[in-house]
Amino acid sequence: MSRWFGRAAAFIGLIAASLLIVAGLSSCVSVSPYFDADKPHRARDGFRNNYDNSDKQSFWRWQLERWQSGAPFPPKAPTPSAIPETDFLRTNLTEPTMTWIGHATVLLQVASYNILTDPHFSERASPVSFAGPKRMTQPGIAIDQLPHIDVVLISHNHYDHLDISTVQRLAAQSGGPPMFIVPLGLETWFKSAGIGNVVELDWWDRVRLGSLDFHFVPTQHWSQRTLWDRNKSLWGGFFVKHHSMSFVYTGDTGYSKDFSDIRARLGAPDIAAIPIGAYEPRWFMEKQHVNPADAVQVHKDLGAKYSLGVHWGTFELTDESLDEPPIALAEARVKAGVPAERFFITRIGEIRRLAPMLRADMKAAASATPQPISDAPRRTGR
Repeated sequence: MSRWFGRAAAFIGLIAASLLIVAGLSSCVSVSPYFDADKPHRARDGFRNNYDNSDKQSFWRWQLERWQSGAPFPPKAPTPSAIPETDFLRTNLTEPTMTWIGHATVLLQVASYNILTDPHFSERASPVSFAGPKRMTQPGIAIDQLPHIDVVLISHNHYDHLDISTVQRLAAQSGGPPMFIVPLGLETWFKSAGIGNVVELDWWDRVRLGSLDFHFVPTQHWSQRTLWDRNKSLWGGFFVKHHSMSFVYTGDTGYSKDFSDIRARLGAPDIAAIPIGAYEPRWFMEKQHVNPADAVQVHKDLGAKYSLGVHWGTFELTDESLDEPPIALAEARVKAGVPAERFFITRIGEIRRLAPMLRADMKAAASATPQPISDAPRRTGR
């Protein structure tokens, strides 16, 4: 009975919030400062997707269905976690690694740089500390156990991807703040949060740091953080290039032709981090969040040698259980003919050493197509 009253109170709160949203949105018709008639994604009223800008399905219908059905249902097993190798991560300057910290947060180490995607270390993905989606699985590495972070990649401004407490703590880290690479429209937000080391990018823009290139690439999503800023900042993914390897982080996305475009323009990445969770019900989520079958298609469209499934097992955001995405991913891989080692998941906090994977691919390619021998010395470091 108490669960019923709790859901009833939550639903009443959602109805009240809807009235505020309608009032807020109706009062905010203005020309975007980023409007560019030569760039269709930079429209008069804000940013748009490349391929699908159809009206969103009813959020309130979804909430009513959730309330009536009792979704999401508890997982049958907890999200698996590993004991993090923090000493190694803090001293590693040579070996490329990738560590899933939880949800959309991945620590990428390459060329002695430490890079975080959409870092989130707080207890809730919410504008307030007392309500909203609560963390069900603790971060694989505590924020104070991280190596010094050089670069933070922010894909968009939703609360499960941009957490003010986390980015402020990273900006105050010992040894100086990281570079925050963010979509158009977010630099002002960072400055208001007291963070100044920010680079703002449009789709297909690039920024270089040492031997690394960071390209901001288009995806199928949207942005909103308040009642008045829907699609006022951009969203997207990142393509990170180094001479030794390349990495794509898609951020949140629905399935679209954008991933074929990324491959055509920037090439196929060695590694991709692709979301596999937060996808039910499909009638509501399809345009904004891929499901595991879509994620496998994204992997194929990108031409990624390997992909890591992220964005699952941490926050209960949608109707599927927290432990469902890996099961659905395994089924989707089989159906698509993708080997398990090519699109994998890891435990939270588990390090995946990338050099052995990439060397194995290089050996396989060399055996298939003989390559000329080079005596040029190997580049090391940054």
